[in-house]
Amino acid sequence: MGMLKELRAFAVKGNVVDLAVAVIIGAAFGKLISSFVGDVVMPPLGLLIGGVNFTDLAVTLKPASGAAPAVVWAYGKFLQAVFDFALIAFVIFLAVQGINRLKREQQPAPAAPPRQEVLLEEIRDLLKRK
Repeated sequence: MGMLKELRAFAVKGNVVDLAVAVIIGAAFGKLISSFVGDVVMPPLGLLIGGVNFTDLAVTLKPASGAAPAVVWAYGKFLQAVFDFALIAFVIFLAVQGINRLKREQQPAPAAPPRQEVLLEEIRDLLKRK
């Protein structure tokens, strides 16, 4: 029974729950970004570059024979994955940059210096003038 209590205490700690929430939100955000890249960015980009689909690029190393399938070097799928990664990284960079800009705008103004410091600065300025 002691082990069950330890497991329960571990599972409800703030760090574990925060991590679980972060993983779930991260997975949902990943789907959102993938959909944005695949459904919003890629169609116009594909139209601009002439409808090139890298996933079709491949070299047949050994043709199919009988029940054995062909051995294919599908380098186009890798190129497409690299391109998708670069595009997703760029979109995430823009999103983080926008979020950081919003955070900077929301920062409160620095607090006014204590009254003693203001008085000391005034005294210093008066002494400098004499």
